Formats: sequence, structure tokens, C-alpha cells
Amino acid sequence: MVSPQHPSKSTRFWCTVFLLACCTVSLLSSTHAQETRTRESSAAQLHTGDLLEISVYNVPELSTKGKISNAGEIYLPLLKYVHLAGLTIPEAEKNIEDRLVSGGFVKEPHVTVSVDQLSRTASLLGQVSRPGIYPLNEGQRLFDLIAVAGGLTDSAGREITVTHRDQPDSRETVVISRNLSDRPESNVPVFEGDTIVVGKADVVYVVGEVGRPSGLLMESGRLTVLQAIALAGGTTRTAKLGAARIIRKGPNGMTESPVQLKKILEAKAPDLTMQADDILFVPTSAGKAFAGHTLQAAMQAAAAASVITVMP
Repeated sequence: MVSPQHPSKSTRFWCTVFLLACCTVSLLSSTHAQETRTRESSAAQLHTGDLLEISVYNVPELSTKGKISNAGEIYLPLLKYVHLAGLTIPEAEKNIEDRLVSGGFVKEPHVTVSVDQLSRTASLLGQVSRPGIYPLNEGQRLFDLIAVAGGLTDSAGREITVTHRDQPDSRETVVISRNLSDRPESNVPVFEGDTIVVGKADVVYVVGEVGRPSGLLMESGRLTVLQAIALAGGTTRTAKLGAARIIRKGPNGMTESPVQLKKILEAKAPDLTMQADDILFVPTSAGKAFAGHTLQAAMQAAAAASVITVMP
């Protein structure tokens, strides 16, 4: 019988060293992440609507909890109204400490200000299933917020604008993919007071006598008449190719432009580039059902069309 082999003392020693090193790295990473979150939280400014918990060490009767008013103030025992909006947490703590000292209330106060995370919100608007104002959890990121809002709509574009409350005149543009996980670098942090708008994609509509009347999301940024017809399943046998129209919204309202669709399909006329919100309408050759009503019929059909994505 073969005796079981036990690891040598040297092997056990190096295994122990390796495990201790792994634990140390994990602990340092966790500590660094916590310190980073603490620094970011401390650097953030306080705003109206923030729910604060304020305590004074060894003076429990001065501890309080309240919300910063629209005037940027909060009511504190002895000090009455103190303006805190626009200050960082360390600045707010020092402001309260100075007021306590100058008023002769506490000789050497140590004040702690903390923000109730439930008062931290961001606005998510535009092409999401449930636009609205959402509370922020610690470390919240863009994709998390989109998921909470029910995800993107079928008409969502590839650009999202983010406006920070502290910089209302500066907008950040984030480019996303239909499959959010394809661009992990776009999963930016979301901060309290942010306004996030998911833009609408450029869409053209192909309706009437085509195989699949559709709204086409132009994620490639460009679409021609020939491409649009192909993506819509081609024309039907009853299509009146000579009466095709592009209906376009201009500064003076809706206009209709004839399209030489038959010649384009036969490569006898140049293909035309479509613009966002164009409606390519192919009427029927059967009777005169749409005579004099092309515009109304095309717009009604476009409103009922399902939207599909045209990949780059």
C-alpha cells in the first residue's frame, strides 16, 4: 500500500504566504475603494432638498435631522437657520462648528454631517420606458439607472446627454450601443441632481405597398431609398411605383416630393438619401383609394408602423 504524500513544511509555508498576500491585496483594494467613495462624497456639494443628519459629539441635545429648504437653509437647535446649500460636507461641518463657538454654545465642538441617501435623486428623461426622478444608491451608474427605468424604448438613439446640477451650462455626451454591455466605458457614474436625457434615434418610415411597412432606426446615420425599400421587404405586386412620394417636414410644414422609384429599382435613376423623419410612401395601383389623400394616408400609416433597427 502506498502511503499518502503530505506537503512539506516548505510547501505549507509558501502556501500560507500566498494566501496572506491575496487577503492583503483584497483588503487594500476594498479600503482604497471605500476611501475613494468617501472622498467623492465629501467633495460633493449640498443642495436644496438634501436630508441631513447632524450630530455634535457629546452634546446629543444638539443633534438633529432635517431637510435643506429652498432657501438653502436648515434649522438647527440654538443656531436657528444656517445656510448650507453649496457647501461640501467638511465645509458645512466647519461652518456649524464656528457658529457654535462664536455663539458661546460649545467650546470645542466636533460636528458630523451625513446625507440620507434617499434624498439623493437624478432625473432620467427621454427614450426610456418610465421617465422620471429616481433615488440614487451609493455608487450608482448609468446602466443601473436605465434598468430601473425599464430599459430603453425602441426609438432610443445612441447618444445620451448628462447635465450635472453644478454645471448646468456644460453637457456631457455619452455614446451607447443598443446592447448596453457592448460599451462598458459608457457606464458612467451618476451623481445627485444629474439630468440624463436619452435621445431619440433618427427614424425614416417606409409605408404603403411594401412587404413590411416599418419605421427604420438609422443607427448607421445614413439610409437611401433603395436601402429603405429593401429593408421593408420590397414592393408588392399592386404597388404604383410611378406615384411614390417622400413626405418631409420642413420649416413651412409638410411637403411631398415625387420619387422615381421604378427607375431607381432599375438603376436608371440615382438613388436618393433620406433624412430623419422622412416618410417614403408607395401607394397602391388598385383604384384611386388614396387620390388626394396621400399625405394623410402616409402619416397614419407611419404612426402605426413598427420600428426596427438598421445596424451600422
